Amino acid sequence: NYRHAYHAGNFGDVLKHAVLASILTYLKRKPQPFRVIDAHAGIGRYDLTGVEAGKTGEREGGIGRLIGPSAAPLPADIDALLAPYLDIVRALNQPGRLDFYPGSPLVARMLMRPDDRLVVNELHPEDRALLEAELGRDKAVKVMGLDAWAAIKALLPPPERRGLVLIDPPYEQPDEWDKAIAAVGEVQKRFATGVLMLWYPIKVSGEHRRVHDLMARDPALKAIVAELTIRPEVEARGLNGSGLLILNPPWTLKDELERLLPFLAERLAQRPGGGYRIEKFNVS
Repeated sequence: NYRHAYHAGNFGDVLKHAVLASILTYLKRKPQPFRVIDAHAGIGRYDLTGVEAGKTGEREGGIGRLIGPSAAPLPADIDALLAPYLDIVRALNQPGRLDFYPGSPLVARMLMRPDDRLVVNELHPEDRALLEAELGRDKAVKVMGLDAWAAIKALLPPPERRGLVLIDPPYEQPDEWDKAIAAVGEVQKRFATGVLMLWYPIKVSGEHRRVHDLMARDPALKAIVAELTIRPEVEARGLNGSGLLILNPPWTLKDELERLLPFLAERLAQRPGGGYRIEKFNVS
């Protein structure tokens, strides 16, 4: 039932897509091609003037606070840090407007080189049709409609042996946390040289602490956990924060997050009591 069009451009997307762009920019430093596997792809491009986005207005508390018509100017160092991500958003919109927002498939495709490859998987039939219309004619892109957890097993390891796996489920089903945690192990087993980025919500239920439990159980993992909260974690309704688990992170990412997250915590805060958290595991 989940449709990301209601949430496109929110604060969680800002964190997720900024980090996605940073990782892909780093992967391009080496000439060898890489592959991006997006297990929960969505539609690729979102109309922020549409009915769905209009019902929630969540982009106003996310991308709208960075480059929206009424957004305060960004500090020069933050603007440069976010350039790979924000340049994509700007390219989809007329100057001074914010009508469209890229999903992760479009962020990835716009950063890829000619020899890189993108596999996007979306189970929802209507969203998959929109994704096919957006990217299906691109020879560097393969659009699939599998169950995401089956797709992860089927697609790993990629032929290039380099790349990124993005896992971004809606966490609507009772077993999705179990499947997400299990998928981390599958990626580590099948694609130990690759980068994994798992997005997860921070809610009053506290289930996000399962990510920290996972790291405690497997201290050998090389990872960064980055969390951004826009209000206290204990608020009972809605999404209080957004988290990322990044396995095998680029060595540059730690310093970038330490510069970026304090700014995002201040700029995107909805109420006092939010903040950020960065934990490093076997990352210098």
